[in-house]
Amino acid sequence: MTKRVVLAYSGGLDTSVAIRWMIEEWGVEVVGLLVDVGQDVESSESLGDIRSRALAAGAIDCVIVDARREMADEFCAKAIFANARYEGKYPLVSALSRPVIVRHLVDQARKFDAGAVAHGCTGKGNDQVRFEVGTHAIAPDLEVLAPARNWGMTRADSVDYATKWSIPIKATKEKIYSIDENLWGRAIECGAIEDPWAAPPEDPYTLTRVTNREPVELTIHFEGGLPIALDGVAMPLADLVGALTVRAGATGFGRLDMVENRRVGIKSREVYECPAALALIAAHGDLEDLVLERDVQHEKGRLESRWSELVYDGMWFSPLKEALDAFIEETQRHVTGDVRLRFEAPGLLRVVGRRSPRALYDYGLATYDAADTFRHADSEGFVKIYGLGVKTWAARQGAKNSTPPTS
Repeated sequence: MTKRVVLAYSGGLDTSVAIRWMIEEWGVEVVGLLVDVGQDVESSESLGDIRSRALAAGAIDCVIVDARREMADEFCAKAIFANARYEGKYPLVSALSRPVIVRHLVDQARKFDAGAVAHGCTGKGNDQVRFEVGTHAIAPDLEVLAPARNWGMTRADSVDYATKWSIPIKATKEKIYSIDENLWGRAIECGAIEDPWAAPPEDPYTLTRVTNREPVELTIHFEGGLPIALDGVAMPLADLVGALTVRAGATGFGRLDMVENRRVGIKSREVYECPAALALIAAHGDLEDLVLERDVQHEKGRLESRWSELVYDGMWFSPLKEALDAFIEETQRHVTGDVRLRFEAPGLLRVVGRRSPRALYDYGLATYDAADTFRHADSEGFVKIYGLGVKTWAARQGAKNSTPPTS
């Protein structure tokens, strides 16, 4: 067993208990690592308070890293390029943050001369896969520890354990929901949500509560596939995501309720809030409709689902994902222009306009009015050649599809 471990630390019950439990059970030194990926911190405490909790639990240090810009610019940006939605719905909220955290876990393990990293995941979820496969992909020499898979404690047991060791937690023995969040959105599970027949309750929602019932129109400007301005105001992607979350979420837009297939083989009912993610993907995909050549667009659409699946399954640092990145990034060279979105409460989004200096849409070719420049006579030969194979088949082998002879 390694003598020093860097733990992905959230400040919550499980990772706070994990610090002391690993010290007592495995005799290791623990360094806590809190990676800020845009998660909301309770107004009653600061990141400094969370760091103090880790130290109170017995950590020899607790490092706080601000990775919000990093997550936006390197991870969310690629998800936008790929129009990434696992199973056609989920925009990879948690899945995108895990490789960011993994990168910093490995970095801090090197700085602290640790032989292992650790996480607080249980054996049921996807995140254990993302942490462990991601770590082994970039640091195969490091051991990955999962105390929550070993200790066999219930939530009540964990609360008692924290009390025993005077760890200043705020958790109670009753936990209604499990919530993971970052700048890309919020993932909500447990409680009443575990019944797929029950409508999700309103109380866990924070980003998509309707506070504005008036329609909202806004324009997003893209350069090379990347959203860089909102209503004409240029801003970093992390700031744009934050502003769009507020404006779109206020109309109730951005909720998802789905049964998804976890990597471990379990079907799980999940509820998400991701107004900015879903709005940006909708706008980006619509702009691609305007500028991408037909075969490129169709092939990209087929690969987008595979890219999303790889990221969901913890394969951010994998050769296939990197190869798909190269193709997808090449498709973005001409994805420049503006998309106008209209939000209407409760929760409706429509794309109402798009324009681009690189558009392949040609009014003269598309119109049916007097400005029509399309040579209609050319279509006769095209259609004959295009359908020649089917016509030949029908004449020689397709008798069963023909009209039966009359008697």
